[in-house]
Amino acid sequence: MQLIDGKATAAAIKAEIAEEVKEIVAQGGKQPHLAAVLVGHDGGSETYVKNKVLACEACGFKSTLIRFEDNISEDELLCCVDKLNKDDDVDGFIVQLPLPKHIDEQKIIEAIDYRKDVDGFHPINVGRMAIGLPCFISATPLGIITLLKRYGIETSGKKCVILGRSNIVGKPMAQLMMQKQYGDATVTVCHSRSKTLKEECRAADIIIAAIGQPDFVTADMVKEGAVIVDVGTTRVPDATRKSGFRLNGDVKFDEVAHKCSYITPVPGGVGPMTICSLMKNTLAAGKKEYYK
Repeated sequence: MQLIDGKATAAAIKAEIAEEVKEIVAQGGKQPHLAAVLVGHDGGSETYVKNKVLACEACGFKSTLIRFEDNISEDELLCCVDKLNKDDDVDGFIVQLPLPKHIDEQKIIEAIDYRKDVDGFHPINVGRMAIGLPCFISATPLGIITLLKRYGIETSGKKCVILGRSNIVGKPMAQLMMQKQYGDATVTVCHSRSKTLKEECRAADIIIAAIGQPDFVTADMVKEGAVIVDVGTTRVPDATRKSGFRLNGDVKFDEVAHKCSYITPVPGGVGPMTICSLMKNTLAAGKKEYYK
């Protein structure tokens, strides 16, 4: 069993990005600029955004954090999005999800200029990804594909089961694993309504678990030599930790790991790659790689 080290891989990629940014600036080019909009004080979102700011520093990007209280109106937030769309210095920006209940998330996503949509959530980017055109790919699926590539994991012709059908992970992951370039797998998407979920998993060469239920994938669901990618990050109470909780994946790591050829840990697997992928998208936005 080989552990897929997302933390080390992300650090290596950020160092590569920093070198490229240094060269761009040395040749008189513009320093890439990522802006993040944070609404309210959700603990998870605060942590994510803080890590994104630190990653910008590591990559040599300029970063801007715009904060609002959670009583901001939808119109005010749309106004902020419009300003960022029109700001020539901002190459890409994100509006951190989830948003407060009174704001229509989809409306906000669609208001973002798709050429600055480094989260890859805009329908234009989602559509382009589905048919294999260059675009911003949502960060977690892009991070997973990058990990599989960097570890030389064969995907062509393999049976891949994806647990979860969210717009942020499950659906785009399925699209990417089906693409002819890298992916080329036979893909099955399972979810809470799937009646043959365990049987599907037992036949899978690659399982990507993004179902949001701690310890959901157990040893009896995994065949010998499978590749397991655990996207789950649920906070579970842990009295032995100073914080009072620990991060738990969707896979019961201790009993599943010995059966695998490769497995990602939680934390330190997919998580760091998600932020690293956002940096890759921001660099692409700065270079006008996909859209002029």
